[in-house]
Amino acid sequence: MLKNLNDLQALVTVAREGSFTKAAARLGLSQSALSHTVSGLEARLGVRLLTRTTRKVALTEAGQRLFDTVAPRFEEIAGEVAALSDLRERPAGRVRISAAEHASSTVLWPALLAFLPAFPDVHVEIVVEYGMIDIVAGRFDAGVRLGDQVAKDMVAVRIAPDLVMAVVGAPDYLATRAAPLTPHELTSHTCINLRLSTHGSLYAWEFEKDGHKLNVKVDGQLTFNGSNATLRAALAGFGLACVPLDAALPHIRAGKLVQVLADWAPSFPGYHIYYPSRHASPALAALVAALRYAPVRIQG
Repeated sequence: MLKNLNDLQALVTVAREGSFTKAAARLGLSQSALSHTVSGLEARLGVRLLTRTTRKVALTEAGQRLFDTVAPRFEEIAGEVAALSDLRERPAGRVRISAAEHASSTVLWPALLAFLPAFPDVHVEIVVEYGMIDIVAGRFDAGVRLGDQVAKDMVAVRIAPDLVMAVVGAPDYLATRAAPLTPHELTSHTCINLRLSTHGSLYAWEFEKDGHKLNVKVDGQLTFNGSNATLRAALAGFGLACVPLDAALPHIRAGKLVQVLADWAPSFPGYHIYYPSRHASPALAALVAALRYAPVRIQG
């Protein structure tokens, strides 16, 4: 009986405008085409819907009944379409991220403090993982790791500057023995080990100076699998620790830790957020944009 909803939309628009001329302009149709559409609807329904005079167009009793039924439905449809458009413009949904402990606390959390209030419909879940995982198999939307740890087939966006490592110890610990001048002298020190979750082995401390790189295996009473616990042990005087410099810096400035072998401190490509598809969800795309690292350029 109906060709399509456009027939009903034509009737509703004519009734609201009270004129075929105005309704045709609003719908982008010719007046004759609009009149033909309404006449065809009346013929298929077998009732007159509009009374036409030289001055105005008015609904008949049947037309009013049909208008009262369908007009609110068109408003509901328009409202839902607008709501979908609003969702497209205002990201919503859940973003699940696998991140290393240090990245979670120093990069993700500071960014989320501003991001979450700005995007109230985005929900972020961060799962701290100490080793590399398959984010697809783990059903994560993205992962955060150092740049040289990201697989080549992933889309990766830098979110932090290069990571600099530092060997630090408490003043009380260093008061009992001479600070090491070369990495090899660490073998005579009590050190706090870090076990790598990816390989299950102890982390061999990495150093670099003047293009020369070397690794040193250290020994001590304590071993952890995260940098936060390692840093706490160093603060407590249990030996030297190799931790991210930015995590240790506040304690160095407060005199609670002392950095040694600073001229041997290595750096690594900074943290990147990575994900498997270039078609990221609007919520993930918004978070990536908020995290994207922009180096500060010094004007000369």
